[in-house]
Amino acid sequence: MTTMTYREAMREAIRTAMRTDERVFLMGEDVGRYGGCFGVSLGLLEEFGPDRVRDTPLSEAAFVGAGIGAALGGLRPIVEIMTVNFSLLALDQILNNAATLRHMSGGQFGVPLVVRMTTGGGRQLAAQHSHSLEGWYAHIPGLRVLAPATVADARGMLAVALADPDPVLIFEHGGLYGTSGEVPDEPSTDIGHAAIRRSGDDVTLIGYGGTVGTALTAADLLAADGVHAEVLDLRSLRPLDDATIMASVARTHRVVIVDEGWRSGSLAAEVSARVVEQAFYELDAPVARVCSAEVPMPYAAQLEQAALPQPADVRAAVRELVSADG
Repeated sequence: MTTMTYREAMREAIRTAMRTDERVFLMGEDVGRYGGCFGVSLGLLEEFGPDRVRDTPLSEAAFVGAGIGAALGGLRPIVEIMTVNFSLLALDQILNNAATLRHMSGGQFGVPLVVRMTTGGGRQLAAQHSHSLEGWYAHIPGLRVLAPATVADARGMLAVALADPDPVLIFEHGGLYGTSGEVPDEPSTDIGHAAIRRSGDDVTLIGYGGTVGTALTAADLLAADGVHAEVLDLRSLRPLDDATIMASVARTHRVVIVDEGWRSGSLAAEVSARVVEQAFYELDAPVARVCSAEVPMPYAAQLEQAALPQPADVRAAVRELVSADG
């Protein structure tokens, strides 16, 4: 086992992929000489050169489109978009091209493209750099959508994503880059299955990416109340691992979903609907959701923290469920 930061884990994943397969290259804004806006690609330009670590113009539509073309031509591009908010400028390329070309070509063409982007708030970057829009992308058929919550998953998911014959989006929560954790000597991640990060039998806390840590902290608070929470990390947002979710619901009979997306039309809403559709008679209380306030993300630190899901909010939601069913 090796200890490294989330940022270092992503860098090592990219480095290993580029050393292993000459078709793999990285492109995006400031990924070369600057080392990436969040420092993920530091040193890669010096090791692999400008043909394989490509700084792009400030045009998400252009460089995501170039990545799609490269993938169609037999390469394995990793495209970095600075933040999920900016990915909206490339939504036409992602939705109307990358996600649909296999279907529209009758299976003749796949788009083996990996798009990485930073998501989430908590860093005082205000309303154009802090939202969690990954639930929007999880709505789109033709994409696989991943959200690594741990350092080990940050290290292990990329290789699996690059092996996929279709486009994969990886959402990296900005608040995780500086966190540390252990990585196996031969890292690999089963992206097809959600992971139980903490066992419990009183309530299931469901999160992904940055909200897994929120759920784990809330579970510690609940333990002091005598409530044993199970924490489930979705890992994959599309497709969702319904079987693992429903198995946890059958053990605990109560569910709280923690999501930095806005409540209306959220990924939390989709998970909630699936629980009700598939495990209604296992529930001892209504499904609860703890989401971000439905406002543009504030800049002021105290307002930003008030807008984001906090462990205390999760604890309060659980205590309300427990008291509601006696």
